Amino acid sequence: MTNKPHPPGKYAWTATVGEKGQIVIPKQARELFGICPGDTLLLLGDIERGLAIPPKELFDDWSKKVFGLEDR
Repeated sequence: MTNKPHPPGKYAWTATVGEKGQIVIPKQARELFGICPGDTLLLLGDIERGLAIPPKELFDDWSKKVFGLEDR
């Protein structure tokens, strides 16, 4: 099996779940996505597809649409 490079813009990391259910987001991922201490992250779950942590900009856009604030 050959070791192919990942497609541009696509990444994969692993994280271990601690005893309190916490995970540490790898440093490279935090830097790449601008995740800082104190940030609030949105976790989306789907029984069939698993968990997703979308970029915080997506949360901002989504909340503006939900609360009708996108045109203000």
